[in-house]
Amino acid sequence: MPTVLYMLGWRLFFFPNEGNEPIHIHCENAEKSCKFWLDVENFDIIETYSYSMTGRDKRIIRKIIFQNFDLIVQEWERMHHGKDS
Repeated sequence: MPTVLYMLGWRLFFFPNEGNEPIHIHCENAEKSCKFWLDVENFDIIETYSYSMTGRDKRIIRKIIFQNFDLIVQEWERMHHGKDS
C-alpha cells in the first residue's frame, strides 16, 4: 500500500491492484478511514466511503486532498501506468 502523503495525522495511500476503479485515494487517521474518487476533468472529489468520521474530519481530509490534488494524480499515474507526469 504505497503511501502518497502524511499530513495532520492522516495517511493518504493507494492499493496497488483495485481493478478498473477511477483515480482515487484511501485515507486513514487512527480508527477513521475514507476513500475519495478524483474527478480530474472538473477538479472535484467524490466521497465513496467513510467510517467513523465526523463532519469536521471530512472537511479536513477534503482540504488535504484538494491542496495535494495534482500530487495524488501524478502518483496514481506513476504507480498504475508507469508515467512520471
